[in-house]
Amino acid sequence: MNYITRKATLEDLPTLLKFEQGVIEAERPMDPTIKDGKISYYDISEFIKSEDSEVYVVELDNEIVASGYAKIKDDRNYFKHKKQGHLGFMFVPNAHRGKGLNKLLVDALLKWCKQKNVFEIRLDVYYENPSAIKAYEKVGFKKYMIKMRLNLQDLEN
Repeated sequence: MNYITRKATLEDLPTLLKFEQGVIEAERPMDPTIKDGKISYYDISEFIKSEDSEVYVVELDNEIVASGYAKIKDDRNYFKHKKQGHLGFMFVPNAHRGKGLNKLLVDALLKWCKQKNVFEIRLDVYYENPSAIKAYEKVGFKKYMIKMRLNLQDLEN
């Protein structure tokens, strides 16, 4: 298979918007705080246009089969680094999972971050998503912090 990893363009937006809904659909069962109905996580067109972010896609036979972005953010003043690269929008449709496409994306995004002189890279992944955690660990990420939540209304029952 001849996969091509490239920067996304605005012409890719219809597919990327479908992928965004795929991300949301996959994450809803893991996050009771996500609203019902059609929502949007990202301003993908802004990510494509911005100097501080980049969206990459993987193509197979002129079909987009994976997506992800990197965004450069200012970090907190007490860290050794001033900026971080934040990865997100990592999506591979079911038919193309298990083929190493996440690694192709992460490699391209990390290369872009490095070209921008950003070396601290972070991402968020749900605790209840062990396959994603495993995929990120395979490319070198390490578990760092657990974010916890509590809904006080749940305690009243």
